[in-house]
Amino acid sequence: MLCRSSSAMLRSAPLVVLAFILGVLPIAAFAQLDRYVPNAQSVGKASLSIMVWDIFDAELIAPNAAWDRSQPFALKLSYKLNIAGKRIADRSIKEIRDQGFSDEIKLADWHAQMIKIFPDVNSDTSLVGVYTASKETVFLNNNREIGRIADPEFGKYFFDIWLGPKSSQPKLRRQLLGRS
Repeated sequence: MLCRSSSAMLRSAPLVVLAFILGVLPIAAFAQLDRYVPNAQSVGKASLSIMVWDIFDAELIAPNAAWDRSQPFALKLSYKLNIAGKRIADRSIKEIRDQGFSDEIKLADWHAQMIKIFPDVNSDTSLVGVYTASKETVFLNNNREIGRIADPEFGKYFFDIWLGPKSSQPKLRRQLLGRS
């Protein structure tokens, strides 16, 4: 037979487990990123929807939740629909061009590299782009490295798609930078 305090403990156990999970999972999610981004913490979150389609949820992660473009950081995109990897690469090049970058030789090289790296995505896919201390861009798919582009200039223009002042999605940019 259970005493009154044991019964109360059993009823509250699921709440304790839930609190533990909610407290530990965000830390565990950033554990993989800590090797690239020390003390990785969320700066801001945003969602991109176009007309009736939810495209992705985005999260900017930086040391101590303080983004500085010259320091390592990560951008996580959790997709909400099916998109071919080539289409993601194509759109990335268009966005980089729209920012004013016009070196067609580099754009062709970056495009070819992204086509090799980016998988087809679906609602179970999270891609993370990491700007490293060595100025490389490393890509992760569900926390597994899938490729890297060593050109520091690529990292600047690629991440400016979401974080730069010429972003085609200024509201998303403000939210990611924690300025909403």
